[in-house]
Amino acid sequence: MRYRPDVRIFELGDGFFDPVEPAKFPQCIPRFLNRRAAETVGLDGFSDEEWAAHFCRFEPLSDNLKQPLALRYHGHQFRVYNPDIGDGRGFLFAQLRGEDGRLLDLGTKGSGQTPYSRTADGRLTLKGGVREVLATEMLQALGVNTSKSFALLETGEALERGDEPSPTRSSVLTRLSHSHIRIGTFQRQAFLRDTEALDRLVRYCLQHLYDEQPATDAAENSLRLFDLVSQATATLAASYMVAGFVHGVLNSDNINITGESFDYGPWRFTPYWDAEFTAAYFDHYGLYAFARQPEAINWDLAQLGGCLSLLVPEAQPISDILASWGDRFEQAFIAALLGRLGVDARDPQSDRELAAALLKALESRAATIDRIFFDWRRGRDPGVERYPGEVFRTLATRLAGRKRPSTHPYWSDAEPCSMHIEEVEAIWGSIAERDDWSPFDAKIAAIRRMGEAVGCAPA
Repeated sequence: MRYRPDVRIFELGDGFFDPVEPAKFPQCIPRFLNRRAAETVGLDGFSDEEWAAHFCRFEPLSDNLKQPLALRYHGHQFRVYNPDIGDGRGFLFAQLRGEDGRLLDLGTKGSGQTPYSRTADGRLTLKGGVREVLATEMLQALGVNTSKSFALLETGEALERGDEPSPTRSSVLTRLSHSHIRIGTFQRQAFLRDTEALDRLVRYCLQHLYDEQPATDAAENSLRLFDLVSQATATLAASYMVAGFVHGVLNSDNINITGESFDYGPWRFTPYWDAEFTAAYFDHYGLYAFARQPEAINWDLAQLGGCLSLLVPEAQPISDILASWGDRFEQAFIAALLGRLGVDARDPQSDRELAAALLKALESRAATIDRIFFDWRRGRDPGVERYPGEVFRTLATRLAGRKRPSTHPYWSDAEPCSMHIEEVEAIWGSIAERDDWSPFDAKIAAIRRMGEAVGCAPA
């Protein structure tokens, strides 16, 4: 794959971003370089020094942005509207084409202060960077549409934080993602009542993020984009549930217009199918609890619908699309359940019955989510010792005659590859206490091996 720069962001106009200067860090120590992702965008030939130059000192890539851009947006944060946000510790660094021809962004986290930093320092703790790498690798392995951690470099600053022992080590992260545009980007233009800018934004997203040629009519374009985002967010919500993942902060400024998951702060994987499991210690009312994530994403989608209504004369079409979200989520949820179990799809009724049986098995909490999928995907009934309940006999009946997964050595392991908080903390403990990165490196390798197995099609 050759490097294909393609800067398109300026088509939106100056009102969408601010040029910024990256921070100057005392050190640039590579801790995670995603060479696998780099191959997909033609950047895999870099030396360690070149990685540091571009993804720590942020020297421009050839024929790309000459200066980073902090994007402007608004958003609902825990259902409270906030017009005083934007890229506060990150920026758009480059745009380029991937191996599938789709436009991609290289964006940052912890790269310094911007006009939207307010009183914050614009930095990222090393622990935060490590956690984001682990989250993105695990989600990608489980088939969730997620941004990819592209580069993590330790930067040699001592940061003060109130929620972890300080001073703590610092880092800067670069993400590879399908766009830097979020629902909050639309909310800002709607807040300003700038329908011309809103129309440009819709056209930009259709053409460059969904590879569709915009029509001449603004209302038609808006409805088409809303329909596409509705499907993408329904699929995202379903994939979170089947992965057992809790994002933690599903504010409207954290929902990408392409339905790609990103920005991992207080995330966790719930060990069991626990509806009330939360990831953020500050989520006191469980607004973004495990089972409430579809509701939260649907609510954010409704905010996008409100923004686009400025371009659509009649409210009914937007309402109809929004009303169809539940059916789309159900279909995506069934597909994701069967996909993780590794069985072929049949007719809608039998697929729905299998998904219902599998969901009851997960809700029984006879074992962790990872363990149940691991045991039942291996192509054999794990037996009555671990799964004696009637719900598992029903599951076995529903599975009868389905094609089983192709063979991969992973399914013969003694334990599934998981990512629960205790292991995350242990990995960080090795780094913080002994500067031992071997558990982190080993976990990345294990996750990618699992991803190979999960991605195997039915035989």
